[in-house]
Amino acid sequence: MYDLLITQATLVNEGRIHQADVAINNQRIVKIGQDLSAEAAKQVMDAQGLHLLPGMIDDQVHFREPGLTHKGDIATESSAAVAGGITTYMEMPNVNPLTINAQALEDKYTRAAGRSRANFAFYLGASNDNLEEIKNLDPQAACGIKVFMGASTGNMLVDDPEILEGIFASAPILVATHCEDTPMIQANEEAAREKYGEDIPFSEHPTIRSEAACWKSSSYAVELAKKHGTRLHVLHITTAKELELFEPGEMQGKQITAEACVHHLWFSEEDYPRLGAQIKCNPAIKRKTDRDTILQAVKEGRIDIIATDHAPHTWEEKQGTYFKAPAGLPLVQHALPSLLDHCHDGRLSLETVVQKACHNPAERYQVKDRGYIREGYFADLVLVDLKGQSLVDKDSLLYKCGWSPFEGHTFNSKIAATLVNGQVAYENGQLSEGVFGQRITFNR
Repeated sequence: MYDLLITQATLVNEGRIHQADVAINNQRIVKIGQDLSAEAAKQVMDAQGLHLLPGMIDDQVHFREPGLTHKGDIATESSAAVAGGITTYMEMPNVNPLTINAQALEDKYTRAAGRSRANFAFYLGASNDNLEEIKNLDPQAACGIKVFMGASTGNMLVDDPEILEGIFASAPILVATHCEDTPMIQANEEAAREKYGEDIPFSEHPTIRSEAACWKSSSYAVELAKKHGTRLHVLHITTAKELELFEPGEMQGKQITAEACVHHLWFSEEDYPRLGAQIKCNPAIKRKTDRDTILQAVKEGRIDIIATDHAPHTWEEKQGTYFKAPAGLPLVQHALPSLLDHCHDGRLSLETVVQKACHNPAERYQVKDRGYIREGYFADLVLVDLKGQSLVDKDSLLYKCGWSPFEGHTFNSKIAATLVNGQVAYENGQLSEGVFGQRITFNR
């Protein structure tokens, strides 16, 4: 007998859209087919009129635990994630203490167990002082090595050329980079100070965190990866120029890949007068032409993965002047709805969204048995109503920080239900009582 049977769903999976029933037992998908018998199921979900997608795998989030939990924590932010159709996340190391050794990694896994509503993995952060930790890392212990090749928060800038060479030469798993050139940014900050004083308009952010600063760092990362044969993933591309560094086409076989984040596909410099610090993030949201070119790069395969870089700060923190307001914005609850709006507007196809937000993260990070709707795989699934609308308002927000740059916007789709490991984690606007997230494993 099946634990759960989803009937009459429209599946979006592996480049196809077709109707099927999906049977789930013991956390996994056991059968996909037509007219599966409802009599053989303990629970039946009628999904007629709904689209069934693999759960989104978000390879870049900041959930703020430990040490920064006034902004967010594993429990609150994973709740927002499943409400947004994200079933697996990979969390960044710039917390307090920094996740730069095996002990700090295991502490995070301990914290997430029994509290995370979505599946989880954590990055080992690189520093100028932990090359031996990186060399000796158990490949199952982290999703990747995070290298801040430029300005970062939490004192994790890796700017020693010998250390960078060592990381790229010897990292046992994928290296994921934040690429901005710190000296160039600092020079731009001083120029802005001379012009405006301390009250710099937020519209100057893309000039300060400039295209040139991104290019210098990302091109250096690609150069190092080519030199050492490193498996490199360049996070959150924000400029059209950087796209020259990456090959178009399918991700399979690529040694070097690139990512775009949902806010860089949505907002542009035109939004700074309205939103100001709310959309201050690093790297910066830039020109409309950059945004549109990155969207095109998603379609042509220069961008391989779509993620969020979810990075909450309190509303009070965001009220500071340019230099005092921290960079980052909360995104996990509305990432998939924003991508589905691109589908409604004809900018992306459903198949492309699933490829970039579900399949490719699983493949790139070698995630075991997740990211697809396949028999034998974990039932990490999201049902979406493409005809349902969802208004973003304060009452609906699950982020600990309690605000969203999307407030007031009505998305043209609705997350109807999210399943994590075969269990309903979110349905009809409500979180389930159970907590079903698990530590993910890797085909390494």
